[in-house]
Amino acid sequence: MDALVTSGLTKHYGHRELPIHRPGQRPVGAVRALEDLTIAVREGEIFGFLGPNGAGKSTMIRLLLGYLHPTAGSATVFGRDIVRDSVEIRRRVGYLPGGIALYDSLSGERLLDYLGGLTGRPSKRRAELCDRLELSTRTLRRTVRDYSRGMRQKIGIVQALQHDPELAILDEPTEGLDPLMQRAFYGILDDLREAGRTIFFSSHVLSEVERVCDRVAIVRRGRLVALEDVASLLERRKRNVELRVAEDPPRLDGIPGVSSVRVLPDGRITCQLDGDVGPFLAALAGHRVTDLTIEPAHLEEAFLELYEDAEPEEDETSPDAAAQADAAASPGPSTARAPR
Repeated sequence: MDALVTSGLTKHYGHRELPIHRPGQRPVGAVRALEDLTIAVREGEIFGFLGPNGAGKSTMIRLLLGYLHPTAGSATVFGRDIVRDSVEIRRRVGYLPGGIALYDSLSGERLLDYLGGLTGRPSKRRAELCDRLELSTRTLRRTVRDYSRGMRQKIGIVQALQHDPELAILDEPTEGLDPLMQRAFYGILDDLREAGRTIFFSSHVLSEVERVCDRVAIVRRGRLVALEDVASLLERRKRNVELRVAEDPPRLDGIPGVSSVRVLPDGRITCQLDGDVGPFLAALAGHRVTDLTIEPAHLEEAFLELYEDAEPEEDETSPDAAAQADAAASPGPSTARAPR
């Protein structure tokens, strides 16, 4: 069974001209934050959802949780409709929003108690998570207003996972964490995957997506650009090659998989290599190679090339309008009164 399925999921934000506006100001048309998105996330996988600011990531997450209603299309989480069954979905999901806002007047412990109680499920993983993220009992008894950015992020991770949800939706989860805590967090994700839990992972840090995700969906201006395994995406990437030879340079033009060959004045030879390295290595046979570097492919290169290759779309709005609409979908710091 797929944990999460979307079919033609679409969200437009409509704007009306205000009665009072600046002279010469034009009304803004509809913003297409998400357009005809169709994906399926398998149970037990870590699924990366990538895109720059304004690509529609926050809008997508809030649609899944029932905080927004779609303009068109549909989606289900564990077979439950995101509009009709949003309350049931939120009971089964753990959610870490980007830039999480917390009740400053509460202690970390009381805050976790309060947020855990909202799920209606026991917080059976809290002690383990706090231990792995180095949140001591003494730290949890301090008020949240005294927490650093990294400590607030740790609290956000614990509240999202403490009730052992079947699906965790994590938006920029390592933001503010130091490298040691990032490593601890990756270990937590590995354990969740082994336990059969599903992770929907949105991030700008492509290196960590490459590190933890099984598959990725890449979106641009609300539209799906690519959806495939991380390994398959990397296999198609061109690797950067640099070598030196003691004698005349080898003939690399026309070798399968080799492109952009350059012989530099200092004697170095650079090129790009994709696919099987066999023909390239065969071309070097008989030459005394004194240095050879083949830089492995990275997800960042795949991401950037997909965006460069995608044709820009005609849009009714300015380039920043979609980003503003996506940001509008994200609630600011909570002004709700803290429970006493």
